[in-house]
Amino acid sequence: MKLDVRAFLVAILTLFPFSFLSIPTRIRPIGLCLLLLILFLFPLTCCFSQDTLPRPKIGLVLSGGGAKGLAHIGVLKKIDEAGIKIDYIGGTSMGAVVGGLYASGYTGIQIDSIFKAADYDAIIQDYTPRVSKDYYERENNDRYALTLPFQKFKLGVPIALSRGLYNYNLMTRLMDHVRHERDFKKLPIPFLCMATDIETGHEVLLDHGFLSQAIVASGALPTLYAPVIIDGKFLIDGGVLNNFPVVEVKNMGADIIIGIDVQYELKEREELTEATKLLVQISNLQMIKKMEEKKHLIDIYIKPSINEFTVVSFDKGPEIIKIGEDVAMEYMEAFKKLSTNYKRPTTVFPKKETDSLYISSIKINPLDNYTKYYVQSKLRFKPGQKISYADLVRGIDYLNTTQNFSSLSYTLEKEEGGDQLNLFLIENPTKTYLKLGLHYDGLFKSGILVNYTKKKLLFKNDVFSADIVLGDNFRYFLDYNVDIGYNLSVGFNSKFYQFNRNVNTNFSAWDVLREAGTNSINVDYRDFTNQLYIQTLFVQKFSAKIGVELMNLKIHSETFSNSTAIFDNGDYLSAFGNINFDSFDNKYFPKKGWYFNGDVQSFLYSSRFEDIFLMHTIFKAEAAYAQKLFRKGSFVLKSEGGFTVGEQSIPILNFFIGGYGYKPFNNFSHFYGYDFVGLTGNSYVMGSLSFDYEIFKKNHLNATANYANMGNDIFVNDGWLKLPTYSGYSVGYGLETIFGPVEIKQSWSPETKDSFTWFGVGFWF
Repeated sequence: MKLDVRAFLVAILTLFPFSFLSIPTRIRPIGLCLLLLILFLFPLTCCFSQDTLPRPKIGLVLSGGGAKGLAHIGVLKKIDEAGIKIDYIGGTSMGAVVGGLYASGYTGIQIDSIFKAADYDAIIQDYTPRVSKDYYERENNDRYALTLPFQKFKLGVPIALSRGLYNYNLMTRLMDHVRHERDFKKLPIPFLCMATDIETGHEVLLDHGFLSQAIVASGALPTLYAPVIIDGKFLIDGGVLNNFPVVEVKNMGADIIIGIDVQYELKEREELTEATKLLVQISNLQMIKKMEEKKHLIDIYIKPSINEFTVVSFDKGPEIIKIGEDVAMEYMEAFKKLSTNYKRPTTVFPKKETDSLYISSIKINPLDNYTKYYVQSKLRFKPGQKISYADLVRGIDYLNTTQNFSSLSYTLEKEEGGDQLNLFLIENPTKTYLKLGLHYDGLFKSGILVNYTKKKLLFKNDVFSADIVLGDNFRYFLDYNVDIGYNLSVGFNSKFYQFNRNVNTNFSAWDVLREAGTNSINVDYRDFTNQLYIQTLFVQKFSAKIGVELMNLKIHSETFSNSTAIFDNGDYLSAFGNINFDSFDNKYFPKKGWYFNGDVQSFLYSSRFEDIFLMHTIFKAEAAYAQKLFRKGSFVLKSEGGFTVGEQSIPILNFFIGGYGYKPFNNFSHFYGYDFVGLTGNSYVMGSLSFDYEIFKKNHLNATANYANMGNDIFVNDGWLKLPTYSGYSVGYGLETIFGPVEIKQSWSPETKDSFTWFGVGFWF
């Protein structure tokens, strides 16, 4: 039975005169004092008891939905603005990402800033900066468009588009302030997230462990991100079984639930026009059915209208966040009823990449084929060392790019004096790959590249790679090398190049052309070369190689009908050395970094020109520097040159420059304003300045000016110091694609008044 306090007081006051008269006279003063005291204290007691009634605990539930989950951020900003104190948070997938950040102490506005600064391309796919890749991986990345597992003559498909390492590294840095907390209930706001054990088919509640790892596991969308292994469980996106953990947040102690739902809705038949849409509809049936069962547990149900977006619409992030803000405004009256005028403090600030960690020790799980020394050497930092978060990310990227590990994760454990880095690695069982590429340029024409790569072909640390190019001009490149330790490898390679081209050139050094009085010929060029070498790599960006080479050159022309049509068909034995340094962030459209390549080749023997052959050495070097001028503009300054020491008596071993779009090889190089193989000589010097403007993402406008002096012995007669004899200019457009650059350039030269249009597609090979 409930007591009506106001009625009780009225009754006392009504009866008080009569009751007071019935009290004995000697105790009336005492009774009066007691009554006045009760009347005075009762309102205060009532007010005090009402204020101490427990505040209802508010739980926040955030559903998964990929990029659509960015709408959560907009709602959180309005929850902060309304002054609501959230007591518990549960989320799945993107809901786990946003909810985890909020639970760790970030405000809605801060999370908005974090996502607006994120690289959305890197979020979706494995993004490893080019500078974090070693020499071999850069070569692969700059040549092949697609890499597939290839086992027992069966073509496989990668387990996912991305391993999610960018997300893992990003979340680890953002969660630095709670990196040692293993109980999610002890976070500034108690938190949980959901994942799915793909082996057992059971949902997994994650409320303890390494927070970044749990969040990434919850968002491991199948086929997009690789599964995450936690406590031996193979975990994928929690949305597969529980995309809206309302019951779990209720069980944490929440009295009131605010739920933000960004899941798909069922589509009408008119919308189911494609097989992919039908499959998505099928996968959503169970999810939507479960959602209907959970709605009655939700006190404030918020459903942003974002069906026009997909799970990968990260490029529309600001627009999705704004929709979240707008829909939250419709619930401001409901928010005010829950408001306690709470002001969420801004006490947590994201760590920058330059902020440091002290790695006191490194622990690695046992491996069958790789030693602890090998792993640490790839990390490029050692225990007992202070490193930045950027160093940590680079180290993890270095390990990842070896392709020796199918799964890679880490945690940071508190240890006396610093952090223990715990690495969890699973060795990659795939040793064979099929790699594909395509290319078109004006010299080699069209070509499809098929590569076969096999690790551990004969020895534990060997790699065999075979490139076969099918198209207008058949080519191949074979390489076999064995890592002998100490960053040294020994190897053998064989290559074959060929092309046919009508060229206008200064071939006047050749007697047959001088006698014929022409400088325009049709040339068939074939190069068959084999090398034995020793190579070493330093700090990922630097390589050095020495070896011996046997080259067979065959050059002939049908322009002439007599025997002199064969210019060369002989073998050349030489010793060579090469030094390469490459820190460009992008090979084709660099914005920062340095590049240097130096070659020396000493020719020792010729089978064709024994009577006139003299030993000589050719030196060649190329250096370039790229720098960003402003947000979308950058320039590349480049210098290149070569010369011969000794009597060079064979013109075909000269330098050749001209054209654009092919992969430079032997002594052939690009030069705007002149046709392929347009200029030749036994020495040259060349410089260029290029400007590139990224008009919008991956679309480039560029312009280049290049100048050269070229001829015979120009470094002897000071010809290289004179004003440039040859010059050329170009303007062009370039597009970055998964197959490589697509480029078109218009070039011209003021000396010849000629202009050329160069068109190229795909990575160079």
